[in-house]
Amino acid sequence: MAPITDEQVEAVRALVARIPAGRVSTYGDIADAAGLSSPRIVGWIMRTDSSDLPWHRVITASGRPAAHLATRQLELLRAEGVLADDGRIRLTEVRYSF
Repeated sequence: MAPITDEQVEAVRALVARIPAGRVSTYGDIADAAGLSSPRIVGWIMRTDSSDLPWHRVITASGRPAAHLATRQLELLRAEGVLADDGRIRLTEVRYSF
């Protein structure tokens, strides 16, 4: 993977910050909106630089949260009115478009 630039980090951070309460986006949605080649770049940025962002609103394309974050992520989403069905968020109902 090529080095990630400060501009890419800031683009991802700005997009995540725009996701409103009660909505979610996928790593791929954010990668597309930021012009990045892979959702994995978004995942890397989120792992290293998102503690001050609504990180819980970013999920996988399957509608499932990351396994190591699932309990906390689903709890935070539920508090915003986003309900999971068997651990999966219904993207058709709550997906945010940039």
